[in-house]
Amino acid sequence: MYRHLLVPIDGTDLAVELVGNAVALARSLDARITFFHALPDHAGSWRGDAEVVRLTSADDYAYMFTGRAREILAKSEAAARALGVPCDSLHVVNDKPAQAIVAAAHAKGCDLIFMASHGGRGKLAMTLGSQTLAVLMNAGLPVLVSSLGELKPPARAIGIIRDEHRSLAAVLHAGMHALAGACAERTGADPVLMRAMISYIQHFPVALHHPKEDDYLFKRLRERTNSVDAELDELERQHVRDRVLVDELAQQVGRLENAGTPADAASLTTELESAVRAYAATLWDHMGREEGVILPAAQSHLTEDDWRDIEAAFAANSDPRFGGESEKEFRHLFSRIVNAAKDWTSQG
Repeated sequence: MYRHLLVPIDGTDLAVELVGNAVALARSLDARITFFHALPDHAGSWRGDAEVVRLTSADDYAYMFTGRAREILAKSEAAARALGVPCDSLHVVNDKPAQAIVAAAHAKGCDLIFMASHGGRGKLAMTLGSQTLAVLMNAGLPVLVSSLGELKPPARAIGIIRDEHRSLAAVLHAGMHALAGACAERTGADPVLMRAMISYIQHFPVALHHPKEDDYLFKRLRERTNSVDAELDELERQHVRDRVLVDELAQQVGRLENAGTPADAASLTTELESAVRAYAATLWDHMGREEGVILPAAQSHLTEDDWRDIEAAFAANSDPRFGGESEKEFRHLFSRIVNAAKDWTSQG
C-alpha cells in the first residue's frame, strides 16, 4: 500500500479542502506526506508587475514570491500534525508546474501523487487543473485525483475556520520549534520572534477569531439545537481562559526581553518554552473539539442562510484579512514567524 504521498497545493480556497482530504487519506494508510508548491520564476524577468513590486517594496516582494509559498506549506503541515500524520514540505521555482510535480515526487521517493482536478488559479499559485493531465501522462507512478468543484456556503465557511486554525497552529509550531532549539543550546530565545508570536495570537485568534465563533457559529448552533450545548459552554469558557493565558505569556516574553544576563535569558526561555507547550496543548484540545464535534453538528443543523452569514462574518478576517495596511502587516508577520523558526527546503 502507499506509504509516501506528494501533495501539490496552491493558494486557492480549494486547497484547504484538498489538504484535508490528503491528510485523511494518509492517516488511513499510515503514510507520510510531502506537501509541494511551485513558484513561477518572477526573478528571471525584468518585465511585469513582479519587477515593479520588487523595486518599490522589498517586503511585499519577499512575501508575494517567497513568503506566501512558505505560509501555504506551514498551514498544510499544521493540518497534518493535528492528526498525527508525519510530513515535510518542499517549494521550488519552476515555470512548468507539471514537470516540477513529477520531479519532486521522484526526488522525494513518493509512491503516490495526490492532487486536485479543479481549474482554479491563485494569484501566485500553479494552475493545478490545467496541469493534471500532464502529470497523469508523465508521472511514472500512481496519481490519485481529488475532484474539487465550486464550494457551497457551508464548505466555504468551514474552510475559512479550518484555515484560521491552521494559521494559529503553524505559528505555535514555529514558536515551539524556536524555543526548543534555544533550550537545547541553553541560550535565550529571540525576543523579537517571541513578541511577534504573542502579538499574532493576541490580535488574531484572541481578539478576532474567538469572538466571531461565539457571536456567529456558536450562537446560530444554539438556536438550531441543544444537543451540543455542553460542548459550546466549555468552548466559550476556554475562549475566556485563552485571553488570560495569552496575557500571561506576554508577561513572560516581556521578562525575556528585559533579561539582564545571558544566563537569565536562558532560564527565562526554559520557563517560556514550558508555558507555550502547555498553552499549545490547550489549543490542540480546543480546536479538536471544534472540528470533531461542533463543525459536524453545525453541518447537520444549520441552514444555508446560517452558513452564508457565518461565511460573511469570517471572510472579513480570513487569516486575518482585516483590509488595508493591517492586512499587509499580519501577512508579513505570519511569514516572518514561520520562516524564522524553520529551515525550508528550496531548489531552483
